[in-house]
Amino acid sequence: MQKYDRVKSLSEEEFKRLTGVKHKTFNEMCEILRDDEVKKNKNGGKPNILSIEDRLLMALEYLREYRTYFHVSQSYGVSESTCYRNCIWVENVLIKSGKFSLLGKKELLKCDVEYEIILIDASESPIERPYKL
Repeated sequence: MQKYDRVKSLSEEEFKRLTGVKHKTFNEMCEILRDDEVKKNKNGGKPNILSIEDRLLMALEYLREYRTYFHVSQSYGVSESTCYRNCIWVENVLIKSGKFSLLGKKELLKCDVEYEIILIDASESPIERPYKL
């Protein structure tokens, strides 16, 4: 059973908590990936053992949780290099589509929106402990 088959029935809120995107966005990403997959496999080649949905889910989990490729690959039953290749392919195709790319630095500077930045100091500091008698 594919991992996507287990998570597609989650509620919208739970699905977003897991993947970071809504069902609608996930489906749009899958369509872009499907189109590229058809172009890529036009001349033949070995089919991927993971579905488009599982490859996208793998890439989103990697980006969301910052786990290593080794740990993500163990969740999907593939090798670490296969996990890496799939995640890079998903990222490149989505960026190349232009629909899911971020604005560049120059575009952000031209924008009239003001951003408020909050800096959190997460450095360690010693705590006071009571002395033992």
